[in-house]
Amino acid sequence: MDTTARDEEAGLPGNTRAQRPRSSVPSFLFISFMLFMLTSHNGDEFLARHQYQDALQSLTYQLSNYTAWLNGTDSNFTVPVQDPTLSPLLDAFQLQGSILDPVHHSYYSNITGFIHGNAKLSNITLPTLTHNDTIHWRQQAEQYMIGVNTTTLPERLGSWNWTASTKVALSVVEKKPLGGTEQHMHPSSPITLVHGRIELTDPTRSENLRLEFQGVHFVSNGSIYGFAEPPGRHIDIRLLPSLVPKGAKNETARIIAPELQAKIDKLKDMIDAGIVDTEASANDEAPKTSCPFTFHAQINPVFVPEYLMQELEDELQNPTGIWTVPPPKLSISAVLLSKECGILYEITDTEGLRSRTFFRKVTTYAGLTGISYLILLILFSRQTERSRTPSGISRVSRWTFLAQATMDSVSFAGHITFAILAEGRPSLSLIAPAFLACMVFVHEAQFSALIHQIQGPESYTPPVPTPVAIPTVSPTQQPLLPTTTPTTITTPPPQLPTAVIAQQSPTTILQAANNNSTPSFFQFFIQHIRTDPQARLWFTLFIFLTFIVRVILSPTLSMLFVVVTYSSIWLPQIVRSVRRGRTSGLSKEYIIGTTACRLFSAFYFLACPKNVLEVEPRSWVYLLGLFVVMQAILVILQDTLGPTFFLPARYAHVKSYDYHPPMPLPDSESPEQSLGDCAICMDAITVDPSLRRRSKSLDKKEDWDDKVSSVPGFKKGKSVFNAMQMGVGATTARKNYSLAPCSHLFHTDCLEKWLAIKNICPQCRRPLPPL
Repeated sequence: MDTTARDEEAGLPGNTRAQRPRSSVPSFLFISFMLFMLTSHNGDEFLARHQYQDALQSLTYQLSNYTAWLNGTDSNFTVPVQDPTLSPLLDAFQLQGSILDPVHHSYYSNITGFIHGNAKLSNITLPTLTHNDTIHWRQQAEQYMIGVNTTTLPERLGSWNWTASTKVALSVVEKKPLGGTEQHMHPSSPITLVHGRIELTDPTRSENLRLEFQGVHFVSNGSIYGFAEPPGRHIDIRLLPSLVPKGAKNETARIIAPELQAKIDKLKDMIDAGIVDTEASANDEAPKTSCPFTFHAQINPVFVPEYLMQELEDELQNPTGIWTVPPPKLSISAVLLSKECGILYEITDTEGLRSRTFFRKVTTYAGLTGISYLILLILFSRQTERSRTPSGISRVSRWTFLAQATMDSVSFAGHITFAILAEGRPSLSLIAPAFLACMVFVHEAQFSALIHQIQGPESYTPPVPTPVAIPTVSPTQQPLLPTTTPTTITTPPPQLPTAVIAQQSPTTILQAANNNSTPSFFQFFIQHIRTDPQARLWFTLFIFLTFIVRVILSPTLSMLFVVVTYSSIWLPQIVRSVRRGRTSGLSKEYIIGTTACRLFSAFYFLACPKNVLEVEPRSWVYLLGLFVVMQAILVILQDTLGPTFFLPARYAHVKSYDYHPPMPLPDSESPEQSLGDCAICMDAITVDPSLRRRSKSLDKKEDWDDKVSSVPGFKKGKSVFNAMQMGVGATTARKNYSLAPCSHLFHTDCLEKWLAIKNICPQCRRPLPPL
């Protein structure tokens, strides 16, 4: 084997095909990362398993003690005696239900759903009640608060702003009590178990205080009693008999044991299946308060007979398509009371929505929104087909499509989150608008990148050459050497003999290999972002969308996001049309259809008081809609009346490039009687022969009378008419050629056909202004 082959096999630095060994550290890190991702669950499953085992042990202990207490045997548990001062206080709010005449009135037998209303705070601590003469139940509250220890009150209240909480929302799930086994329920039971959440809202800080709720619902008189605790504090349902009236104490006590057994069985199944309740385990934030609450509510009766309400309930639970009465309004009157913290919230002006009705509402919304996004997708596809050429793309504004892409990306994330939270059948219906929003977002983002790529050279300015400073020589000084133009001689690098390479030490070879090492991934990524405009655009879009997703979590900033994005739908297009002096090229059906579909979502959430997310209406949404409609009308009128029709005369003139400047005609005795060759078709560019013979330039004004008189058809005495005729001929001849800013000459027809395909010079690739 010769020396060259041996060096090539050894991979010495002197060989151009030398192979550099790949480091094993990145490979090791990559494999370790993949193994970590495949085997690690952030410890949630391990921790949750131990938490479930502790909870299982605690529930088993509670059930054994509670069963012993029910049977009258020795037990460590006993139900506390009901506070005798609580019932008079509740009577002041008229929360004690009564039996109704089933022929004329009835209660809702199942309130599973969502209820929202207003909350009014009252401080019922004794020092405050002494100076408060405005409430009619002050005496009952004073009797109720006697003997309460207020030394730990500030610590219990925590960091929550109680006075700012004016809104309350309840999410309630009702469950029939289990009779003996889980397979057999009592469908006509006069008492049911309820659980859910109670959320107090602080509008000033856009924060919520969540309370876990468990209680009982007496179907016969519409009364609800329960406990509400902050997250992290356990609710002992064995104490529910102490809240209910004395006549219902034994009936309430009998349904507790089956419920505890059902919880134990559920925990065992979760432990055996390895299921992690992410919602419960992800609550890592510090509790905002430690105040315990009791919840007392009364369902307001409706003027519908009981048998019709039962038919409505059966149809909601098992739809068959039969006619039922329209669902009456579901409302409650309630009190949220904390004796330990001296807090009383009176809940009024409530309105509820049954879960089944809510799910139908979500399905209807998903269908309408899916149709809206399908229309947007069709209109966008037709518009891109219309503006697929560079000439058409140069007319539109990339910021218009980028703003809409941002809106669709947020819509996609919102619908996916809504689908996850909704669960069940409504989640499947929400996938359709989420998928269509994602499709529209991807296409609009790609089209924005294409617009950026084509319109990027518009702002290109050729670099100004830096003048080279030439040293001056004083006249009194004579150069030592003769002044000659130096010539650069390129000498090849010296080649080391093979024997010298072979004598180099291994350390020298490794140092040379390290000097030629490739840059790191971070350096390569930064360089790629700096040099590639499309990569820079996508990276900027990613950062922007990440920031937007964080921002929209705040209701105040989300409203600002809606205003900014909706204001940017057509406004950038209007500005670009004015600056470029060209129409948008957007079809009327795209402008009108897109405006209508975009405003549908805005008006549904910000103008409809009964939207699926219960967003409060905003009065300024009508002004926003009017502003968007005016933008759309202005874009349409720009295509009809001109891009600058609405501007004053001094601002309406757009300075555009003149492709037909005056050019000197060739010499009449020259063999080439043309302005030159077209850079596209390579044919000669000729003008009117009569004008070529009688003028050196198309726009020279000297000796006008002599030149005009030599034109065929010229008649003396009619100099104005003939001068006009001569000017028209010169203009027509001038239109035959087009001179680009890069000084390349074309036929006007050839350049028009070329600009319909690309907006760069076919010879030097520099950007060309519109013709």
